[in-house]
Order: sequence, then C-alpha cells, then structure tokens
Amino acid sequence: MAEIVPAQYQPPLPLDKLILPDGAAGAGDRMELDVLIVGAGPAGLACAIELAKLAKADGSELNIGVLEKAAALGEDFLSGTAVTPRPCRDLIPVLADRDFPFRAPVTKEAVYLLTQGGKLRLPTPPTMHNRTFYVASLCEIVRWLGAKAEEVGVNVFTGFPAAQLLVRDATVAGVRTAAAGLDRDGQPTPGGTAPNDLLAKVTALAEGTRGLLAQTWCQWQRVESDNPQIFALGVKELWETKRPLDRVIHTLGWPLPRDAFGGSFVYPLEPNLVALGLVVGLDYRDAALDVHVLLQRFKRHPLLQELLAGGEMVEWGAKTIPEGGFYSLPQRRAGDGVVLLGDAAGFVDVPSLKGIHYAMQSGIFAARAIFQHLKNGTPLGAYDRLVNASYIATDLHRTRNMRLAFRRGFYVGGFQAALMTLTGGRFPGGRYRMHADAAVPRRAATGAGAAALSNGISKVDAVFKSGNATRDTIPSHLMAQPDVPVEVARFYAHVCPAGVYEATENGLRINPPNCVDCKATDVLGPRWTPREGGSGPKYKRM
Repeated sequence: MAEIVPAQYQPPLPLDKLILPDGAAGAGDRMELDVLIVGAGPAGLACAIELAKLAKADGSELNIGVLEKAAALGEDFLSGTAVTPRPCRDLIPVLADRDFPFRAPVTKEAVYLLTQGGKLRLPTPPTMHNRTFYVASLCEIVRWLGAKAEEVGVNVFTGFPAAQLLVRDATVAGVRTAAAGLDRDGQPTPGGTAPNDLLAKVTALAEGTRGLLAQTWCQWQRVESDNPQIFALGVKELWETKRPLDRVIHTLGWPLPRDAFGGSFVYPLEPNLVALGLVVGLDYRDAALDVHVLLQRFKRHPLLQELLAGGEMVEWGAKTIPEGGFYSLPQRRAGDGVVLLGDAAGFVDVPSLKGIHYAMQSGIFAARAIFQHLKNGTPLGAYDRLVNASYIATDLHRTRNMRLAFRRGFYVGGFQAALMTLTGGRFPGGRYRMHADAAVPRRAATGAGAAALSNGISKVDAVFKSGNATRDTIPSHLMAQPDVPVEVARFYAHVCPAGVYEATENGLRINPPNCVDCKATDVLGPRWTPREGGSGPKYKRM
C-alpha cells in the first residue's frame, strides 16, 4: 500500500445511537433544569457564571447545571496557555488582573526558526505578540471558574459524561449521560449505574475540541461550514528544571518536515517550572509522522538541552485543537434548544495561538442570548448575532486564510501569511479551500514504528505521567472499522500519542484504558465516544 486516505477507513458518525427521543427507555434518574451546559471548561463555566449573574440582577431564579466528564474540575484540560485577561474582566469586572488565576505576566518573548542543530531568531510576528498577556495553567483557570460558578449557585456535576442528545422533533431537549461500571463486553456489573437523563429548556454544548454532541447536532441538522474543520494535535510536558526561563518562546521549522504545519512553545510557569509542547496540523502527508516522537527529538535541540539538563518531566498530556478558523465555523451556532460554544464551535485563532479568551467570550454571549430567550422568548439566533458583531468574528476574519496558506508547504505558506499580516488579511484574498484532514492522502508508513525512533519518554511512561488510572476492565469507547489493514493500523499507532493503538500481524489492537481523550484518531480514524465518568487523564497543572 503506497498511500493511505484515512477517510476510507473511518466509521461514519452513528447518529441513530447518538440521538434519542426524550423519554426513550434505558435511563435511571431524570432531572429537569432551566439550562444545561455540557462541559466545565472556560466556555461552559463562563456561560454559567454570566447566566447566574443576569438572573440575580433581574431578581429571578434559574436552575443551571454543568456536566463535566472528569472526576474533578480541570482534570481533562490542557493548553499551552498565554492568555489575555479580557473576558475575565468582562465576566467579573470587580476583580483586578492580579486576582485572576494567572501565573505571571509575559515580559519577554522570542521566536526562532530551528534547524537540527541551530537556530535563527526571527522578529515576533504581530499576531504572536504576548506582551500584556499572562502565562497560566488551564487546569487552574478551570478550577477557579468552577469555584466562582458554585459561589453564584450553579450546580456543577463532575464525573458525568454526556453521551447522547435527547430530542423532541427538531428541538434539543437535553442529554443522556454515559453508563458507569460496565464490563469489557458492555454489560452492567453489580456496582454499575444506569445512564441519567438531564432535560433543559436550553442545552449549551461546550464539550471542547471535536465535541461529539456538537458534531452530532451539526450533521443531524445539516449545519455546514464553508470549509471543513481541520485540527492539530498538541503534545505537552511540564518540567521541573534546575535553571529558570525568563521568556515565552515559540519555534518554527525542525523537527517538523517542510510539508507539515506546526511549531513549539516553551513557557515559564514558575522560576523552576516550564511548560513545553509541540503542535502539528493533522493534514501532514507522512503516515509515519508521530507528534510524541517529534517532541522527544525537539527536547534534544541545543535550545532546550541546557534548560532541561538535570530536570524532571512531571506531567504529560495531549489534545487536539481546531485550526480551520473563520471559514470552518458552522454557519450557525444556535438552533432549537441548543447553542455551541468555544472549541466545539471552532473559536480558535491559530496565527495568534489563542482560543481560551474566545471560548470564555462565547460563553458570555451565549448566556446573554439564553437569558433573553428564557425571559422574553427571543430566538437563540441572537447568540450568533452577538458573536458575529464581536472581536471573535473580527479577529478570525482578519486571519481567515493564514493557517490555510500552509496547505502548500512551509515556505509558500510563510510568504503568503506574511502578506496577509501586512494587509490585514486582504491580500491574497478570496477563500482558500481545504479538505478535511481525513481526506488528505498519506505516504504509507513502513518499518517498526514510533517506539524505535525515540530515546526520550516512552508513550507508556507518558500516559502514566498524565495521571491516567482508567480501570483495565472498561469497555472500549473507540469505534474502528473491522479488518483494518496493517498499514492503516501502523498509521493509527503513529497518530495516537498515548499508545492506544498497536499494529499486529493480524491488523489493529486497541488498548482503550490508555486513552487520554485527545481525539486525534477521532479526526483521522477510529471514532471517540464518551466512557464512564472519571476515566482518562487527571491533569493537575496543565
């Protein structure tokens, strides 16, 4: 097999299993709320806080619930975080910047173009300036927002993944959670619990990147976008170091091949705590490319060797990032009984490496639209109008083709992106058309696989450092086609940073407990579905 097209081996989204009529058999408890928010991340929690504030100011009461699949707030969130405090100021204006859960202001920054053994410092592109911003831990931001939400009366339910949409005709009525305590065959055990149904007048889908229910709603309601959404995979490590780092660093070039889009980040969180990571677009052409392995190579570059010498990697994680930008946004993010927030809607600006403040701002806008809908019957489409009139849409439109320009390689993309920066996105103009990542052909991988290429942290050790303690007897939550060819199985093994997939003589072997819910293969191969609450990573400072 000389070439692999991942879409040819990817199962379709099983809408018949993901959409249930309200009242369908199989649920345990049933709860009714005014507003249900799926996902306790920046978008979902900002939405909950703003809603509670609006209700209090109006003298009314709202029963607001937030569902979170992790066992505790923040445990499944990571980001290479240099964040603007703008939406925090909007959300809680009585607080000063020093009161927000940030580590330190960015005072110095540098951008380098790397070769295997050297570096060239570049002028920092205008889109990447981080002065006036703060380095932070997304886990800590989420825990802080969760505490603020509970202070204003929001019900936060951790350990409850939303697995299916409940509907009445074309209206979203709520969600059904995933069952817990099933054995490997999916059968209930004596300690198992049935799924629960949560009904609401409005359901806000803030599931984060590659949200399953957001995908389901868009496909069910035929909500399209000008371009398909495209994604990157980021792999991140936290290091306790012997030497301090005094600046934010970004790099381009090595160890990525020229036909792959991406780069690295190195951020100081404390004098002796450094966050570093590598982000690679999933439209790369080499089926043997392995982001985790490339990160291990990156750490051997002279730029990092001295910084990391004598240090220890204390935490590891991975996640996908929506990269399509303006032209990949769903044509509408609101419908009957539902709104889409944050990464689930694609509100990420790749040229500035920013998404958290867009997620929070979208949550604030959604709360305002939801409140008016409940109070006055205003259609939820007001949420789209708020977003479209805001800096979210303005920023994404200005950089609308910058990431897409790199579809033709690093140098052509860099030249075109520079022209777009100089002209505010006006030249080169038009819309750059993109294929979905799974539709991009790959040069087939040959050889033993990623483990033989790396002398850094193994995938097994990396999963341990993620805090993942998922029980071994959990049923598989990953849907793969039967009889996957060995070349495709090998491709999946490279794609997954956590060692979930193995290529064997007989094809594909899946190790579901290893999964850290990064959703890389949900983009390129086997589908990800929610599993019992508390499974997956347990990030602390990511």
